[in-house]
Amino acid sequence: MFIYYGCRCRGGILVNGYHIPEVSFQNLHPAKLSLWPMMFVTIACGAISGFHATQSPMMARCIKSEKLGRQAFYGAMIAEGVIALVWVAAGLAFYNGVPGLGKVILSKAGAAGAVFEISKSLLGPVGSVLAILGVIVCPITTGDTAFRSARLALADIIKYPQDKIKNRLILAAPMFAVSIFLTFVQFPILWRYMGWLTQAFAMVTLWACSVYLVKAKKNHWISTLPAVFMSAVCVSYILQAPEGFRVNAVFSNTVGIAAAAAFFLIFLNKIKNQDKSMKSAA
Repeated sequence: MFIYYGCRCRGGILVNGYHIPEVSFQNLHPAKLSLWPMMFVTIACGAISGFHATQSPMMARCIKSEKLGRQAFYGAMIAEGVIALVWVAAGLAFYNGVPGLGKVILSKAGAAGAVFEISKSLLGPVGSVLAILGVIVCPITTGDTAFRSARLALADIIKYPQDKIKNRLILAAPMFAVSIFLTFVQFPILWRYMGWLTQAFAMVTLWACSVYLVKAKKNHWISTLPAVFMSAVCVSYILQAPEGFRVNAVFSNTVGIAAAAAFFLIFLNKIKNQDKSMKSAA
């Protein structure tokens, strides 16, 4: 539904003669924060998202074959990417570029206000209601799947059966308590931590995939190279981010790249040692 009305917004932008600004490689951030590594943490779910990886314990119970994982996970990433591009194009065209869109986003109305105004103007009353419902429903379902996946992952780790409701509540109750506590934290700060954590999850998952592919004797570079890149992003970001250690950008980026290189060398060394062990065993 959200994709459908997002595409209708896109159609409304084109039909009504709105102009979509040209792509620019200039740094248009209001506070002039550096593109590296900030952009790669800000743009998360539609690019590389560790949050999707956390859904594995639940999706493994829902799909009949591991081969369907590509459709379930990769398909979700593509869909989110399409949604993101549609709404970015609509926002830039409707508010005549980044400065206008930035003013609305930073105002009290926020992103939700921008979505409502665009939807109401381009889709009419009915379309705007459905679009706003999509904006509300998506976070609710996201929270639901996050709690469920966390519970299942924890249950798998400690080997705690989840066939009884009592067992589910024993694991879910502490997580609900933590989430209630987090509601007292300012949302923008919480959201930035979430952005970094989802990319950190992606980094760990990519390294895990690389290990699996090596053991399966398959092409591991498809996950190893992104893992190296995301390692540099995650380390650099948390060192210099306002919610992180606030270290100098040059130093942070240097340490981030060095850390990524170190992870890569350790990984290659593990592969080399594994090959030697396999040859010795043979």
